[in-house]
Amino acid sequence: MSELSRIGVAIDTDLLARFDRFIERQGYANRSEAFRDLIRDKLVGAAVEAPDAPVVGTVTLIYDHHFRMLPNKLMDIQHGYHDVVIATTHAHLDHHTCLEVVVLKGPGHRVRKLADLLIGAKGVRHGRLVLSSPSTVLSQTA
Repeated sequence: MSELSRIGVAIDTDLLARFDRFIERQGYANRSEAFRDLIRDKLVGAAVEAPDAPVVGTVTLIYDHHFRMLPNKLMDIQHGYHDVVIATTHAHLDHHTCLEVVVLKGPGHRVRKLADLLIGAKGVRHGRLVLSSPSTVLSQTA
């Protein structure tokens, strides 16, 4: 376990009350763990900004699989980025609608470019890229 440092933070009373309600809904045991998670999130966010930073992430897509040749187009785009695609999973939400999650790992600029191509493909109803940093040293202890 790493050494802990204690700090004092001055926060507006109303903001702290809203934060306390938030962390209670999220199931945090205490403010400290919630603050640590917020700090980690900001550090990871900063780490994935550099174009060549190693990143991992997911692209989530929702689309109508009956849209003209869309499943084939999405597969062709992924094959063009085979070096960053780790895996895909596909689920049928209803008769027309599919959910696809593409798991990615590689340089940030390649991952972002692939995500843009997939999300921007004609017929994709909604898409979102979520990134994290496998190389950012962020202690999960204490």
